[in-house]
Amino acid sequence: MKWLVLLGLVALSECIVILPLRKIKTLRETLREKNLLNSFLEQEAYRLSKNDSKIATLPLRNHLDIAYVGVITIGTPPQEFRVVFDTGSANLWVPSTTCKSPACRTHNAFNPQNSLSYGEVGKPISIVYGSGIFRGFLGSDTVRIGNLVSPKQSFGLSLVESGFDFVPFDGVLGLSFPSIAFKDTIPIFDNLWSHGALSEPVFAFYLSKNKSEGSALMFGGVDHRYYQGELNWVPVSETRYWKISVNHISMNGNVVACPCGCHAIVDTGTSLIYGPTEQVTNIHKLMKAKPQSSEYVVSCDAIRTLPPVIFNINGIDYPLPPQAYITKVQNSCSSIFQGGSESRYQSNWILGDVFLRQYFSVFDRKNERIGLAPAV
Repeated sequence: MKWLVLLGLVALSECIVILPLRKIKTLRETLREKNLLNSFLEQEAYRLSKNDSKIATLPLRNHLDIAYVGVITIGTPPQEFRVVFDTGSANLWVPSTTCKSPACRTHNAFNPQNSLSYGEVGKPISIVYGSGIFRGFLGSDTVRIGNLVSPKQSFGLSLVESGFDFVPFDGVLGLSFPSIAFKDTIPIFDNLWSHGALSEPVFAFYLSKNKSEGSALMFGGVDHRYYQGELNWVPVSETRYWKISVNHISMNGNVVACPCGCHAIVDTGTSLIYGPTEQVTNIHKLMKAKPQSSEYVVSCDAIRTLPPVIFNINGIDYPLPPQAYITKVQNSCSSIFQGGSESRYQSNWILGDVFLRQYFSVFDRKNERIGLAPAV
């Protein structure tokens, strides 16, 4: 019997592909340290206002707060890229060698002429982000994520990149639903699923709290060593993003936001938590946080006295302690809560990495649900 159990564990481990992720300094943190954050935001607002958007755009994303990256390869022989694995989008894109933007010269760029398996698609594509613009064309090639191989995978190649000059990643790999992918393309997760590369159509994130190493993305199953207790499953309320229903948000036993229920997008593409301005302002008042430029600052001593912010999801409380929702940079402390979701995300809350560092997350495509459990 012991041997049967051992063999079962070996078989399970072989079915799961675990890809290491690295925690990086976000672009917001880098710009803040150099006193460039406000001027960057002003320049990007101007660039976005001048965008004629003749090519169809996708929902807004913000790459200022991306904190975790992993490595994939594209082509034959493989060309390596550092990408963000983003549950808030559904496309894969990287820079191309034909891109002339300054951002492309400081990142790894894909050279189609060096790949024997590359196929030209040529269709023009465009993405408008909350803090940048991508324009390019579609290509097709073999993409590898660890031991997983996705043949004839459609992906974007940039010709123009605006606002990506300082970001510590080359491209983005979206893990959301096909309904928000480039038209007539199959996202990489769906391609892997249809080719039988996954033992189960699930993926899971473990994001380390402090260390730059130790984070992981799992495909095809779940490694139970990364969380405590049992997974609590939450149904997805809309199969575009990984959107779930939230009952309410409270502090000290009092509801402070989402009083009548609301929706939240579970998003590995940002490290922050976004919500409607009025409700986030209410949370900041209780923290005694004060606006300063584009952020809200709080006393660093408040970390020891403030209560947790509790998200009640599907009847279960998910506390977020002040050590998680207040960040310290040099001698200043600021809140990770950001308003403005009513203009960018239709008033949905966005639960980014600061939430996911506390809770191991499993994304189940077949059953359209998300599993959450306290991370180790």
